[in-house]
Amino acid sequence: MLVAFSVSPSGGDSSDSVHDAVAAAVRVVRDSGLPNRTDSMFTTIEGEWDEVFEVVKKATDAVGAFGTRVALVLKADIRPGHTGELDGKVERLEQALGDAGS
Repeated sequence: MLVAFSVSPSGGDSSDSVHDAVAAAVRVVRDSGLPNRTDSMFTTIEGEWDEVFEVVKKATDAVGAFGTRVALVLKADIRPGHTGELDGKVERLEQALGDAGS
């Protein structure tokens, strides 16, 4: 499965920037060893249900240290029996875009 999530603190420091909290969450994801990718809005992680959600929980807990509340946005693509989709979906899209230009 693929899980794209965004987690951020609120209710703490008056600063508008949350990069330190997001860095703590991304560190948890990267330390997990699961395939992952971070962009400007979401971190996507690939693995089995229990291992992915354990990482999401730990990342959420890490962000919780930066405020009194945590906001979590999550989207999941649950496709049993498929792996390598973190890259595979993008490769198929790029191929389709290339085919359409021919």
